[in-house]
Amino acid sequence: MSQQHPIIAITGSSGAGTTTTTNAIKHIFRSLDAKAAFVEGDSFHRYTRPEMDKLKREALQEGKHLSYFGQQANDFEALEELFASYGNTGNGRIRKYLHTFDDAVPYNQLPGTFTPYQDLEQNTDMLFYEGLHGGVVSEQHNVAKHVDLLIGMVPIINLEWIQKLIRDTHERGHSREAVMTSIVRSMDDYINHITPQFSRTHINFQRVPTVDTSNPFSAKDIPSLDESFVVIRFRGIEDVDFPYYLQMIEGSFMSRVNTLVVPGGKMGLAMELVLTPLIKDLLIKKRAYENLAPTDLPI
Repeated sequence: MSQQHPIIAITGSSGAGTTTTTNAIKHIFRSLDAKAAFVEGDSFHRYTRPEMDKLKREALQEGKHLSYFGQQANDFEALEELFASYGNTGNGRIRKYLHTFDDAVPYNQLPGTFTPYQDLEQNTDMLFYEGLHGGVVSEQHNVAKHVDLLIGMVPIINLEWIQKLIRDTHERGHSREAVMTSIVRSMDDYINHITPQFSRTHINFQRVPTVDTSNPFSAKDIPSLDESFVVIRFRGIEDVDFPYYLQMIEGSFMSRVNTLVVPGGKMGLAMELVLTPLIKDLLIKKRAYENLAPTDLPI
């Protein structure tokens, strides 16, 4: 962790809603006049799409499973090195994973490939990561220890599958059968590498639908926010102003001493109310650190 170069990470599996949270945080950055370096977790895939497809076929022939959730398909070392470098210096190098044809055209490349590495934007206030492994810990690597504010996006599993099915078929052109196969193939890695992160997060936002999602594979649409509640769990955060949140968010209530429940339609408001003071505090500490005289700097 670093007061001078703080890191914020949103972690959640594909289809969990991390993009929605990212949009809320970008709005917070604008309101606080904070300049952030943005990092996408897909940048740390180890293989291009053709390479990954080949390896998945080989693994299947051997009775094994390979998925983007696991360590074999991702470079945890490079991710930890980036976080450590940014925390120490405010600098680092990053590349982009080009998902679609539209993403790839400006680089004159094919979808499913990586751009060349380039330096992060200079003189940023903080680094913001969105992806699968912002809080991952393995036997060799500990990414979570470098993160100053770790946020989990954790819809209940059936809703997560519905979101993934509809996103990957409508936006990424995959067949429904291919997405279902991917979900099954990924389960071991999901249990071992994704789920444990949510016990390390400072805050979890878990969306719980109030409509029947018992068969996610037959769903035709994603339950709306108004058809949901959002469970917000806090861990290791001092002075959480629960009375203020209960007053500001109509229909909210406490389910445990560290857990706030809000109507799904109020999720954006809740995110801004909860995350703005935390991000502002990181920014204040950063600027106070920078204003210290050299003789006042901690040894």
